[in-house]
Amino acid sequence: MGHTVRLIAPQFVKPYVKTNQNDAADAEAIREAVARPNMRFVPIKTVEQQSVLSLHRVRQGFVRARTAQANQIRGLLGEFGIIIPQGILHLISRVPELLEDASNELTGSFPLLIERLMAHLKELDRQARELEAQIQAWHRSNEASRKLARDKDRRLEGLLQR
Repeated sequence: MGHTVRLIAPQFVKPYVKTNQNDAADAEAIREAVARPNMRFVPIKTVEQQSVLSLHRVRQGFVRARTAQANQIRGLLGEFGIIIPQGILHLISRVPELLEDASNELTGSFPLLIERLMAHLKELDRQARELEAQIQAWHRSNEASRKLARDKDRRLEGLLQR
């Protein structure tokens, strides 16, 4: 129909919303924002860019879930007076020893519960590592990404030399 598609970031439209959020108010705010001569528009992403951003978002979700799982395990063990330092490696190395130690008070179904939570933690960690490997492979194959990394490294070196 001859229209030029341009995207506006929501934070640039928000100042023009006058009433409660509904479709008519949103449309009016967008119309007002797009009419401004200095409005900044967001570039449209390619399918490849959107795919890589999706990888990052999903990986971040796994990392967040992994951290929550580790904190839950540490908290449950803390209720029994067993303190484990922060860090997944501490959990992975210390929990199997704790579960095998007959001298502690972990009895009944609790050790099985901790084993189940640890299995879930390891699966979340595996998923996050797999996605990290995919992101790294994409980075190595993408010239623009490698150039950005080189530029960032040069800026960092310049700051460190000061």
